[in-house]
Amino acid sequence: MSLRLYNSLTRKVEAFEPLDSASPTMYVCGPTVYNYVHIGNARGPVVFGVLAALLRRRHGALKYARNITDVDDKINAAAAEQGVPISAITDRFAAAYRQDMAALGVAAPDIEPEATAHIPQIVAMIERLVEAGHAYAAEGHVLFSVASFDRYGQLSRRDPEEMLAGARVEVAPYKRDPGDFVLWKPSTPELPGWDSPWGRGRPGWHIECSAMAAAHLGETIDIHAGGIDLQFPHHENEIAQSQCAHGGKVFARFWLHNGMLNFGGAKMSKSIGNIERVHDLVRRHPPEALRYALLSAHYRQPLDWSDALIEQSVRTLDRLYGTLRDLAGIETAPAIPLAVEDALEDDLNTPQALAELARIAGEARKAGDAAEKAHLKAELLGAGLALGLLQQAPADWFNRGASGEDDTRIQALVDERGAAKRARDFARADAIREQLAAEGILLEDTPQGVRWVRKHA
Repeated sequence: MSLRLYNSLTRKVEAFEPLDSASPTMYVCGPTVYNYVHIGNARGPVVFGVLAALLRRRHGALKYARNITDVDDKINAAAAEQGVPISAITDRFAAAYRQDMAALGVAAPDIEPEATAHIPQIVAMIERLVEAGHAYAAEGHVLFSVASFDRYGQLSRRDPEEMLAGARVEVAPYKRDPGDFVLWKPSTPELPGWDSPWGRGRPGWHIECSAMAAAHLGETIDIHAGGIDLQFPHHENEIAQSQCAHGGKVFARFWLHNGMLNFGGAKMSKSIGNIERVHDLVRRHPPEALRYALLSAHYRQPLDWSDALIEQSVRTLDRLYGTLRDLAGIETAPAIPLAVEDALEDDLNTPQALAELARIAGEARKAGDAAEKAHLKAELLGAGLALGLLQQAPADWFNRGASGEDDTRIQALVDERGAAKRARDFARADAIREQLAAEGILLEDTPQGVRWVRKHA
């Protein structure tokens, strides 16, 4: 089956074939590193990491870049507040980002360009735009002239008035048009800055990604991906400046956008404050359950994030790892089932792939002879491999946090079960016992009360 992806540029699901079948190219917008990222920021890396692995299986190779934005006004503000250079902020939170993504099972990209390491490429791209009449200098700034690019708005499908209203653009006297956006801005002595033909300054946000993508992947790339919140203005501006800097060449052939996470009835956002930080979540919950939760809805749809979603993901993984534990004596290598690969090739249909995973596990639990069990275990491991799940030993999953916080959680469940029995809520009591049994926790009645022990695989 051919790989089909929804292209935000055409609003269609299209068959994907890279320009170079031996080495597709993909660029994903990475974090601005001034604080810990929230779980909504992890959805793109998780989902597009699944795509990266799929592309490698199909084509044998992939050039995958995910950038680090390490110069930005928010970074400057954090550094000034703490009285440290911006590198003290960016190094710390870039390292935390890598650590948190690794905890979620997100493989590192092939290339992780940082904006501050690409100032010469950024300046050169701006110079080309000025020379071609697509940008102009004014009061130490350089701005892109939106009026010079007649296809501006092709990605977001917005008219100029709507784009201006929704962009929260700065209205400044040096702009020829209110919608013109900054490519370079001046830096005062206390701010980070670099020499340029327009004076000491620093780049605007949008030009950084265009310059880094061109430097590492070429002037035309196969896939550009990111959150739907970046579609306008960030991605729209990337298209404009990249195509104008490269003589009208297509910048990205496919645009992929993941939907937002909702939390507490609203889009998860730092500005609103309704966020759950990955750095905290991976310490309170099994990281693999967080990954499962992020894959549980189709990537283009919104996802309602909640404790209930995490708990359901934990219970599901308990059953899956419980199945693998029951098959522990059978040696086999992972084999990705065709139905799972077909689901992923259908615009990354991870809910369907997860349904296949559950179906295979169900069949494995009912399997009779050893050959059938071996076949199903291979498919179960292979399906997990395609999704970045089930990659640890069952004992490691069930013994996670074998002391401390996990002991407290288990005891709380045991206590809740006792309270449910006293309240004659036997359905809840039985559900808790089943949950604990799936985790390998055995309950024993003693004269002193209920005691629990771990059953090792």
